[in-house]
Amino acid sequence: MDTSRVAEHITDWLKDYAQQAGQKGFVVGVSGGIDSAVTSALCARSGLPTLCVEMPIYQHIDQVRRAQEHITRLRDGHPNVRMHVVQLTGVFDSLIDALPKAEDASGMELSLANTRARLRMTTLYYFAGLLRYLVVGTGNKVEDFGVGFFTKYGDGGVDLAPIADLTKTEVYAVGKELGIQDSIMNAPPTDGLWGDDRTDADQIGATYPELEWAMEVRQAGVGRRMGHFTDRQREVLAIFDRMHAANRHKMEPIPVCIIPEDIRDR
Repeated sequence: MDTSRVAEHITDWLKDYAQQAGQKGFVVGVSGGIDSAVTSALCARSGLPTLCVEMPIYQHIDQVRRAQEHITRLRDGHPNVRMHVVQLTGVFDSLIDALPKAEDASGMELSLANTRARLRMTTLYYFAGLLRYLVVGTGNKVEDFGVGFFTKYGDGGVDLAPIADLTKTEVYAVGKELGIQDSIMNAPPTDGLWGDDRTDADQIGATYPELEWAMEVRQAGVGRRMGHFTDRQREVLAIFDRMHAANRHKMEPIPVCIIPEDIRDR
């Protein structure tokens, strides 16, 4: 992959899309991970106003430090970049207090993790509406179209998705081209929704390179017979297939109930 040309292509695409949409700039949630770092750097390169928003909710201090260091570096190199920190921990706590407690502790934990993502989405759209900016998604190809590893109407609630045709491996390659700091390049990928140090691989049960392999296998049309794969490959394919099926509803358009004309006309 020609990472320089890819970065240039996405930068031009971002600029063209904003101009055609009649919007003034971009707002990006920056988490301290590689996806949001690359996305915000590409937005900054467009020359259009770019607001980087950091939204901690019981965030691990390492994630906060990486995010703020990244934004500071962007601001030093791009006068069009601004930063805003919105402390959402208190908002999150108030919402929890107002909600009924669930009997299923594991289900409640996942629901609250998704609630964090949705609070952040709401915050980004507040700024977008205020400033006439576009909310820029940070999801990569495997997350958005492979296993659906995102929160519906959370980090999946965006106006455009500039890196969604790049695998995680390719995002890292573009990050290297853009000079993303080592602390982000070397950090294990995490969604940062749990208030601890669990990684994406901990949650999914497979690494991104493994999931990229599984996605390629399925896109190539390789059948379900898995006798020629290793035990680990069969396990990864099973993880991919299970998550893809379970999260299909996130990756497809919202279903609309179409009223038959013979009923409508009566």
